[in-house]
Amino acid sequence: MPKMIVSIDGVVIKEVQLTKERTSLGRRPYNDIVIDNLAVSGEHAVFHMQGDEVEVEDLGSTNGTYINGKAAKRQPLRNGDTIEVGKYKIRFHSDEEANNFKKTMIFKPGMVLPPAMPRPAPAAAPAAAAPTNAVIKVLSGAAAGREVALTKVVTTIGKPGLAVASITRRNHGFVLAHVEGPDMPLHNGQRIGGTPVPLQSGDRLELAGTEMQFVHS
Repeated sequence: MPKMIVSIDGVVIKEVQLTKERTSLGRRPYNDIVIDNLAVSGEHAVFHMQGDEVEVEDLGSTNGTYINGKAAKRQPLRNGDTIEVGKYKIRFHSDEEANNFKKTMIFKPGMVLPPAMPRPAPAAAPAAAAPTNAVIKVLSGAAAGREVALTKVVTTIGKPGLAVASITRRNHGFVLAHVEGPDMPLHNGQRIGGTPVPLQSGDRLELAGTEMQFVHS
């Protein structure tokens, strides 16, 4: 099934599978793919899918839609094409080929989270490699005491429409980034900006009224 991998500044923030004949993208919350950024128009572009073919159509957006660096109005997509919308890059995958990206997990404040799954002991790795036993501990709300294992490349957390953030695994560790919504995540009591913030074990996070802690060993 075709999919879109959305990233900004090299940080993957979401993965979207194309399951409908028409998938809309824009800043407004009713779009199928919401990118809450002023460089993105309210109704920016739409993806048309017919069989195995996918086309992207710009909807007269203010800043335009680019494919592999070139402005496009309506154009078929090939596997590996990169669509640029403002500062965001969306990589198109035409099928379920093996790649480094796995489905993300979104949890809302108040919902019960599954306990962290035990993982086998990791093989020896270079000192610069990202920690493998990393979790987010929920400290407040109905889910307090639960842990979410960060076993995927990207884990998205928060409440859609209010505040969503991503925690991305990189070679040197994990970084926290704002994805969408007017409420910015707090990192050790400070609101983060538009640049991904490196995470250290023990860091406190707050998002959509839920307090969390990043821990790795």
